[in-house]
Amino acid sequence: MERITGKPKIFGTGLIALDLVMGMDPDSPVRSWAGGTCGNVLSILAYLGWDSFPIARMNDDQASQRVKADMAHWGVHLDFADCGPVSNTPIVIQKIRRDRNGIPTHRFSWSCPRCGGWLPGFKAVTLNAIETVTQSMSGAAVFFMDRLSRSALTLAARAASEGAIVFFEPSSVGKSNEKLFTEALQLAHIVKYSDQRLLAVAGSMQAGSNTLLEIQTLGAQGLRYRHRLGSEVSNWFHIDAIPAPRLADTCGAGDWCTAGFVSKVACGGQYAFQNGGVDKIHTALHYGQALAAWNCGFEGARGGMYSVDRHLFDDQIDALLNGRPCNPVPETIASPSTSVACPACSPNKSVRPPRTSSPRRTLKSAVAA
Repeated sequence: MERITGKPKIFGTGLIALDLVMGMDPDSPVRSWAGGTCGNVLSILAYLGWDSFPIARMNDDQASQRVKADMAHWGVHLDFADCGPVSNTPIVIQKIRRDRNGIPTHRFSWSCPRCGGWLPGFKAVTLNAIETVTQSMSGAAVFFMDRLSRSALTLAARAASEGAIVFFEPSSVGKSNEKLFTEALQLAHIVKYSDQRLLAVAGSMQAGSNTLLEIQTLGAQGLRYRHRLGSEVSNWFHIDAIPAPRLADTCGAGDWCTAGFVSKVACGGQYAFQNGGVDKIHTALHYGQALAAWNCGFEGARGGMYSVDRHLFDDQIDALLNGRPCNPVPETIASPSTSVACPACSPNKSVRPPRTSSPRRTLKSAVAA
């Protein structure tokens, strides 16, 4: 097994989307950020000092340009972001509201509020990605995937053969993907999922699989994990959640937990992870929980990155980990600058009334924050 040294690298493929965030304030502009589980995890790790390489099929439409510009701002490497055949970047609308108890909650929409048409969805990378990427994956510490395809699994297997940890974070099984899902569980070293989406992942710790760690997040109840670093599969261990110092939006909490955990245990690839011990896993998961709690104080899956500089971020995370008061600064909402139009909208197409309370918050005026 190859030992991974130097600045840690992560390659990842899966949902990389443009998030259009409609915040609590009806008069605030719609903010547009790179999103999706894979997009968020790789962007956060770049923020934490990693070399991140997304593998995607982004073309040159407005949404793709916005996603690329946002990722590049945080130092994400875009060498493989436009593997052919290119396609429109997925667009997801996130609306933040308060429930009947006054607690912030969010829901997602995949249809254009202007024309009513479906927004672009996820399309997996093809065999072209294998030919383009594999020669550059040497030395990768982690390969991340949250959506499955034959190409994704082939890339993951190649990365694993060179010492990288394969991290699989499924959102669902899907009847059409059952075979790929089974293969992914046999291949992945770490499997993480939310109890709100999957009650369990059968087969991840069975004989023949490579899974060393299974993590199930439990929302406000924290998370639990079990491992196979010894001769047998361990019992489940539970870690309580860290209370959010301020609650503005829970979206992206799981992505921050993943990125924080990876940053602490996966720098050295498989070899270092297998020899790091269980205590290191527990500490890294607790760190990931601190990042998740911190970002809940901001709207959007990575809202905190746009409001807090890195030095203050480190101070606030340290406070959360050590039980000291942590008062996140108010988030900064930028002025409109760049519009992102729906690919389905046409100048000659009839426009249905926007499903929002203000014309500033239609998709046509979605802007970069």
